[in-house]
Amino acid sequence: MAEAMTQARHAASIEDVLEGLKSELGPNGYQRILDDHHTVSYVPRGPKLLVSFEKVQDTLDTTGDGMPLGLDFADDKNWSVLHFTADRDTWFRSEAVYAYLDDLVDEAFFENFDQVTFYGTNMGGYAAATFSVVAPGSTVIVMSPQATLDAELTEWDSRFPAARMLDFTDRYGYAPDMIEGTRRAFILYDPHAKLDCVHATLFRGPNVTRLPCRFFENQIARTLFDIDLLHRVVEHAAEGRLTRSGFYHDLRRRRKHRRYLRHVLNHLEHLNRPYLMALFCCHVLEWHDAPAFRRHLRQAQNQLAERGRLPDWLPQPN
Repeated sequence: MAEAMTQARHAASIEDVLEGLKSELGPNGYQRILDDHHTVSYVPRGPKLLVSFEKVQDTLDTTGDGMPLGLDFADDKNWSVLHFTADRDTWFRSEAVYAYLDDLVDEAFFENFDQVTFYGTNMGGYAAATFSVVAPGSTVIVMSPQATLDAELTEWDSRFPAARMLDFTDRYGYAPDMIEGTRRAFILYDPHAKLDCVHATLFRGPNVTRLPCRFFENQIARTLFDIDLLHRVVEHAAEGRLTRSGFYHDLRRRRKHRRYLRHVLNHLEHLNRPYLMALFCCHVLEWHDAPAFRRHLRQAQNQLAERGRLPDWLPQPN
């Protein structure tokens, strides 16, 4: 049944995502177009609520069926879902989004739930952190978020020139301030992605747990999904069961994941450390028949042989 449902709602376009969400609404749910670029869908289920923010293309690129993460929680765990979509890089800086959230606060909407969790990645991570202020005591799980893109505060981040046209100084502006009232906030980021790392360090406080994910680059959600950890991380964080030690124990699964391994390979190549490269490639080749890693192993062998430092455990290059 679940497999048939997944196939039925498989999404390949923005229209597919919105239609897939619409098909899950039920008699008490709704989907509203907030403005030209933003839509919200409410899928009512049980007393736990997941509030998520995603650019639709990111949704299509991350999950196996191209549908938002929240629908799996609605179907499998009976969570209610409030999902915001954007069709471009807006960072959800929209008066229509603000007004909609204001209405929910006036209606005491979030008080109807036993548990409220905000989730997002990259641009959606910024929005999830920022808008969590509407539900004090909630949990926030964000991946590679921006703290703000206010030009006066982040002139060191030049990755998003179009965002300079947006106003990050009005309501719901500076994300690290907005999470102060949350019960707990988890910030996942790659410390080797320097600009992401700077943004992540701006989130601080006794309720904040930063979880470095080395060599994930800006694909943390996609990598966690691929190694079957994304749902577990979100669920455990929402329910207060996510610990630093438990997270890194589970993260050992990445050691066999090809995208992660390629990221490590690229990092070692820039370091020009042939001994480390040889160790790493030998490890990978125990699990995968990977020509790129075999090629880098041969190069490392040649470098070490030329230096007269070929270790006993490493065979002579052919």
